[in-house]
Amino acid sequence: MEARRRVGVVLRLGDEREQDLAGGVAGEESREPAEVAADAFRRGLAGRDRKALAAVLDERVEEDLDLRGPPAVDGLLGDAGLALANELARRGWRVIATTRQHGGGPRAGADAWHERLEAESLEMTSPQQLAALRERLADRRLDLLFVNAAINRGNLPIDKVPTEMFTEVMITNALSPLRAIETLRGLVRPGGTVAVMSSEQGSISLNTEDGYELYKASKAALNQLMRSYATRHADDGHTKLLIDPGHNQTQLGGLDAPLTPQQSIPAVADVLEAQAGTPGLRFLDRHRQPVPW
Repeated sequence: MEARRRVGVVLRLGDEREQDLAGGVAGEESREPAEVAADAFRRGLAGRDRKALAAVLDERVEEDLDLRGPPAVDGLLGDAGLALANELARRGWRVIATTRQHGGGPRAGADAWHERLEAESLEMTSPQQLAALRERLADRRLDLLFVNAAINRGNLPIDKVPTEMFTEVMITNALSPLRAIETLRGLVRPGGTVAVMSSEQGSISLNTEDGYELYKASKAALNQLMRSYATRHADDGHTKLLIDPGHNQTQLGGLDAPLTPQQSIPAVADVLEAQAGTPGLRFLDRHRQPVPW
């Protein structure tokens, strides 16, 4: 992730970055605006002092985790949102990350990354807290808004799922991410990126094995809602992404998963950077390949 500029959730962003996308390059009048904007974006990140602002909205329902340096190698390796915030900060992004935990963890993470990581408190399922976050960030402009939210309540056939459990999973995995995007989309710069962590489990055409019906349904709903969002905001010029990171060893994926966040999340960051300045919606895996809907 050498010279790129996006990602998402809370971090300081200087006003000087307004020039990166607006300026363009002399002599490029014949090129498409999106192409010029993407090049300007990459040039703005090329130096050591990158000007990218990433906001990573990370809803952890199962267990709150500290924002800190590189995750430990023993046990569960932390969730994908935490790993992405750390990866972006490591690459020189200035990252604003949300956490449900209060206390010293976020501050320690910011210290570890030389002030490149800033933490904000957020319960993403709360519209009131989302609105309050929007007010706190009113003077910021994001190059990337990335939303990561998922819980899994077990492997039950759908007729055995209690109504309360169905509601909880759907609110967390599908409704809340889109509420967050709608609330914060106005902070994303022209030419910026709005991205959501999805899963191939949400692919209807790939659903050929039984199990985890509620989780699959929630991710399919997330994908459909993101498709509706992209249709409604087709003219805003934003890059819109649904990203499948693969099956990872996280609180959600478990220790038996074939991938660790250290293996998959750098590739996710690469996808975010490679797709910069390309308006429209795409559902991609960590190898930049399309995932069937």
